[in-house]
Amino acid sequence: MKNLLLAFLLLSLTYCQTKTENMESNESNEPTEWVDENPPMDGFNFENSDPEAIVIADKVMKAMGGRKAWDETRYISWTFFGKRNLLWDKYTGDVRIEYLDRDENLLVNIHSLNGKASVDGIEIVQEDSLASYLNKAKSIWINDSYWLVMPFKLKDSGVSLYYVGSDTTEVGQESYVLQLAFENVGDTPQNIYHIWVDQESNLVTQWGFYESSENPHPDFITPWENYEKHGNILLSGGRGKGSLTDIKVLDEVPKEVFTSFELNSNQK
Repeated sequence: MKNLLLAFLLLSLTYCQTKTENMESNESNEPTEWVDENPPMDGFNFENSDPEAIVIADKVMKAMGGRKAWDETRYISWTFFGKRNLLWDKYTGDVRIEYLDRDENLLVNIHSLNGKASVDGIEIVQEDSLASYLNKAKSIWINDSYWLVMPFKLKDSGVSLYYVGSDTTEVGQESYVLQLAFENVGDTPQNIYHIWVDQESNLVTQWGFYESSENPHPDFITPWENYEKHGNILLSGGRGKGSLTDIKVLDEVPKEVFTSFELNSNQK
């Protein structure tokens, strides 16, 4: 326990010292950015998180391409387990969702909850019904994007990170294990995740999902496999028996993809 407290104190002092030194080194008095490679998002529970876990989370971010590459990645598209296609504008929060097994399209901004919905070719205009579809669209994005980009979100708002220890994955990879807990974020803040981080590659190779922190065993354990470079970041699509497919990082897309249900072949 003393070692843990000492490590946390050193990490806190380094955080403050680095920021101060960068401010003092700016001789021109021009605005400058703190150069921490992976600063936590506002609302990340820094004080309640384990220093070891924070260090490992930073290694994961670097292995995935780095914070700068993640921040500069704007458009991501993918197919979620063959059920639906998603296109996400990280900068604006606009999301397009197209179901593959039925005629349903959802266009939503996850920040404002403004948008449009179409079912069986008919646009939903009734206010309460539309609000219900747009709330559903945001919940879909929360779930589907987390299955794809979770390793980039280890220091997100509302997250507490804990170091569980060392363990092997189900295929025998030596790993560090982190626990992610949440507070006042997402649809299900009571969920807990265990994340296996390979000790050599620093990539997430497995996760375990607990519906509640009271559960003694995970509800499921799924591998993270088949990493590929998309744009300037790595993304994994293999999830054991299922896959996230058609993963793309795009530099630009037509504006109409977030405003129009019907797209021509060049816009898809």
